[in-house]
Amino acid sequence: MPSFTLPRPARITRTHKISAALVASASCAAALAFAAAPSDAATTSAASATVKPVSANGLPLTAKDRADDGKKSKLVASSVSDHLKVTAVEKQGHTAKQAASRSVERKAIATPKAAPKKAPKAAPKRYTNTLDGWIRESLDIMKAKGIPGSYDGLHRNIMRESSGNPNAVNDWDINAINGIPSKGLLQVIQPTFDRYHVAGTPHNLVDPVANITAAANYAADRYGSIDNVNSAY
Repeated sequence: MPSFTLPRPARITRTHKISAALVASASCAAALAFAAAPSDAATTSAASATVKPVSANGLPLTAKDRADDGKKSKLVASSVSDHLKVTAVEKQGHTAKQAASRSVERKAIATPKAAPKKAPKAAPKRYTNTLDGWIRESLDIMKAKGIPGSYDGLHRNIMRESSGNPNAVNDWDINAINGIPSKGLLQVIQPTFDRYHVAGTPHNLVDPVANITAAANYAADRYGSIDNVNSAY
């Protein structure tokens, strides 16, 4: 049989033993150092526990100082909040005013002011060219001038004096003899007509309206009213 030679075990020398011991010692030292070193959180907590807050003058804050600081902080926060609310309200009011102003301006532009309407002039009153129309027109003038008289008083005296003829002339009485005959509806002489002529009527003795109003003015001055005349006057 062939022969086998077993390998000889490695020889452990003194140098190997010393190296192993040094490695072991170093590992133990590192483990002890890691276990002894505090974590960051622990360091921060410890630092926070040892540092006390101070006031502006460098002295430690008391409980009262911290309470006052809390109140001041609340007051500042409340003041800021109130200011913001007031500012917001003012901005809303300003915005609303601007919107209202723009709305009014748009309305003013969209709706031009209409020119004020003039009151329509009253149509002039018309009278018929008859005895009735002459009397009624004379009555309106007499009313405006404050001359008394009625339709009945005028009509009654006209019918007695001229029978309603505006061109009637009396050529036989004393006035005619004196060259100033009575003429017109109420038989008025020229001097009397000139004296009692009513402004606004024609300056013509035989004009129906001018004759009536002048005679009524004369009768009002002498008798109080044409209504009081029942005979020659």
